Amino acid sequence: MNISVVIPLLNEQDSLNELYDWIAKVMQSNHFSYEIIFIDDGSSDDSWKTIELLSNKDKNVKGIRFLKNFGKSQALHAGFEKAQGDVVITMDADLQDNPNEIPDLYNMIKKDRFDLVSGWKKKRYDSVISKNLPSKLFNWAARRTSGVKLHDFNCGLKAYNIEVVKNIDVNGEMHRYIPVLAKNAGFANIGEKIVQHQARKYGETKFGMNRFIHGFLDLITIWFLSSFGKRPMHLFGALGVIMFAIGFGFALYLGIDKLFLNPFGRLITQRPQFYISLVTMIIGTQFFVAGFLGEIVLRNKEDKKRYLIKDHLNIN
Repeated sequence: MNISVVIPLLNEQDSLNELYDWIAKVMQSNHFSYEIIFIDDGSSDDSWKTIELLSNKDKNVKGIRFLKNFGKSQALHAGFEKAQGDVVITMDADLQDNPNEIPDLYNMIKKDRFDLVSGWKKKRYDSVISKNLPSKLFNWAARRTSGVKLHDFNCGLKAYNIEVVKNIDVNGEMHRYIPVLAKNAGFANIGEKIVQHQARKYGETKFGMNRFIHGFLDLITIWFLSSFGKRPMHLFGALGVIMFAIGFGFALYLGIDKLFLNPFGRLITQRPQFYISLVTMIIGTQFFVAGFLGEIVLRNKEDKKRYLIKDHLNIN
């Protein structure tokens, strides 16, 4: 199979038929063998009924239905698990991603040998205040923190070599940082393509300003995981040693001063250096223990399922 198209969705029943027709037309005109995997992330409208009808009409259409809304990352993870194509294309279901970009994205993976190609919506039809400016700030911070030089980390339209999606773990809300996860997994050949952004035709956006707050918090998380995720003792242990050394230095100074330099002066407990020493040694010990526990947890971590599937169509 040439291409798997993975489409997470939430309450997008109005756009699904048009999106399917558009994708099928592109695939057939380019003679691709393909599958379209819709992941219904707990929709409350008739999205699943529409997917069932499409699947009955075309066996290339497959569906996964979650028991409730688990989030885009879990939806992508489920789609990646079931994808069989040599190239996996992800896109949103709201018709803002253009399926006509698929052939070029496919060629960049197969012919140009990219591991991952991310779309860049250089010209956007979103609100400048609520989405464009926060998005630019977010992408700047992500570039600086991760070292991955992309203009648009959060673009839903991406192409992957199948080996990439089978070897990365998308959880939490880390779908924004799939290129970083791919880089950390060893897939460093990451490209970018300017893609056409469509104005939203049906419904309303499912994301508000809070997604950028969550995005920046996730950015801190992925920076930590990228740098110290497999060696937490290197961070917490180092901080613990530094803090304990500072506290021990103050304690040593107080002891020498009291015993040899000023034996009849104030009591040690009346001096502020005593409390600095005490607090820093306690904090240092706690940092060291945190790093030690992190190492134990890391070595005993078990992979757990993050979603429950209610129903599925044509999925082996």
